[in-house]
Amino acid sequence: MSEESAPFTYPEVGATRATFPSGYHRFEHRRPLGHGRDLFDRAATHILDFGIQKGSGVFERADTETAVAGTELTVRIGLGPIGIVAPCRVVYILDEPNRRGFAYGTLPGHPEVGEELFAVEYDPTDDTVYGLVTAFSRPGTWYVRLGGPVVRLIQRWFAHRYVNTLPTGD
Repeated sequence: MSEESAPFTYPEVGATRATFPSGYHRFEHRRPLGHGRDLFDRAATHILDFGIQKGSGVFERADTETAVAGTELTVRIGLGPIGIVAPCRVVYILDEPNRRGFAYGTLPGHPEVGEELFAVEYDPTDDTVYGLVTAFSRPGTWYVRLGGPVVRLIQRWFAHRYVNTLPTGD
């Protein structure tokens, strides 16, 4: 599907790069994974290969093998035949010397509206590698609105689960 036929469901596309927009629930989960450039590189590859989504069991499909800007992917949350399908598109790739990953934004049919960043960070001052999931979102469907605080707890649980798929070590 092209960007013209399936626009993002929010106007602040790319806002996970800097200041998050107002009017959204925001969260961040950042955890140390270990030390060293090798770990940083392995974790970055894991993220860019959709390893976070695959490792947490929510990956359904993607247009590309690795994340590139414009890749459309679908994640699915549920048990057996009962589940929620959530279409997304990669907004940008983060490729800095000490930060790598990607962000995706919601497309029509996603139960929420917003953007999520999956990244790994390297702190050269002490050689520590961190896994990071950060997002801004608001309900896009009646059932997410109805779920309120429970939905936020589920988001946080998934953020922890995502980071737990990353390689660790020293």
